[in-house]
Amino acid sequence: MSCIKQHSTLISCFAGYDSGGLGQHFTQVIEEARCQARLLRYYSFSLKPNDPHGQQIKRRISRYLTAYTPLRHSPGWISFIECDAFDRAVAARVIQAEEFHGFVGQSLHSFRAARRLGCQHLRLEAANSHVNNVTRQHQLAIQKFGIESSWLNSAQRRKTLREYEMADVIYVASEYTHQSFLAEGISDSKLRRIMLKPRPRFTASKSSLEDGIFRIVYVGSLTVMKGVPILLEAFSRLQGKDNQLTLVGSWATRGMRRYLQSWLARDSRIQIAPGDPLLHLQRANVYVHPTYEDGYAYAPMEAIACGIPVIVTEDTGMKEYIKTDITGHVIPTGNWEALLEKLRIILARC
Repeated sequence: MSCIKQHSTLISCFAGYDSGGLGQHFTQVIEEARCQARLLRYYSFSLKPNDPHGQQIKRRISRYLTAYTPLRHSPGWISFIECDAFDRAVAARVIQAEEFHGFVGQSLHSFRAARRLGCQHLRLEAANSHVNNVTRQHQLAIQKFGIESSWLNSAQRRKTLREYEMADVIYVASEYTHQSFLAEGISDSKLRRIMLKPRPRFTASKSSLEDGIFRIVYVGSLTVMKGVPILLEAFSRLQGKDNQLTLVGSWATRGMRRYLQSWLARDSRIQIAPGDPLLHLQRANVYVHPTYEDGYAYAPMEAIACGIPVIVTEDTGMKEYIKTDITGHVIPTGNWEALLEKLRIILARC
């Protein structure tokens, strides 16, 4: 066996370079390795343009299975098949390196391949809290509202637990995530804290709107697990025709599509606006992130960077950045009454 290139790092992530919250996390890991002259290669479905370090993984069988078979109706199996197919494709392309850096739920096969080639360090990025905590929180959301099932199924959970065991180091981006791993018996010596940050383009607007509309914004996946029904329940009780709720994102299931369309039909103050969230955040009076679980949550951090107050739940990693009545409020998870109370307080101050 030839000598392993010293100080070399392989990185892989299902999410594309700079695409969504997970993609931003992935990008930060890549660029930090690049700055340290450690980056040997990274693998993803989409790459930074003209990047010599990137190797693109093509979607083939997984795309067919999740688009044209009955599995397309199961978020859990869609997520597992896509991530596992990506993981296996990366494993087939792994080369010798000092360390392999993967993301939770998509690294088990890659870890095994890297170890067979003599990789000395297996590093795992935990974008969410411990998988057992994610399971419990998702079950709470589903039991309360139904509508759709979780993206996390038992196969993905089992695979993730094996990744935890194989990893030499697990990186966590919040104290919330840190504590969830300790609660499940993961040694503190195995955990490392990292600091994530929003992109610099998220800044406050130089001009303000004075049209009398109270704008509430949410950014992210439109799912039960993200607490979207909690937000809708609270907003529906916020009186005033000049109140507006903008959901920046899209649904992924038929159940959620029907649920949201019913809300749009009966309340003209609600709108769905997929695309770049920056303008919506800069025009907002408050940002709400009612999730049942988030290891970090980029969107509320981006909102804070844009200079608007945020309301987040106890199960959001970035809650540690909230200064009550200054940058926003932390409310109990799954409690629309508490959310409504904070919305009324912020509305009264506008």
